[in-house]
Amino acid sequence: MPKVSFTSNLRRHVDCPEQVVAASTVAEALDLVFSQHPRLKGYVLDDQGSLHRHMAILVNGQAIRDRKQFAQPVEDHDEIFIMQALSGG
Repeated sequence: MPKVSFTSNLRRHVDCPEQVVAASTVAEALDLVFSQHPRLKGYVLDDQGSLHRHMAILVNGQAIRDRKQFAQPVEDHDEIFIMQALSGG
């Protein structure tokens, strides 16, 4: 089953330990995590259900492109990592 983990900065604001979930897409994994940690959803998704501009989701170290549907498939050995995207100069 895929593993979902979060940056320490997110864990500082919301209790969201690393989890292993039964999911076949990023969307299913997020739904399972958010059902267990409802406050986390507001940090990760905006009011329309899209990924906040300042957030990023990586699967096996590669940023996902779909920031709305999260339809990317995942397999049992995959790691989903949710983090704040950094910007500036």
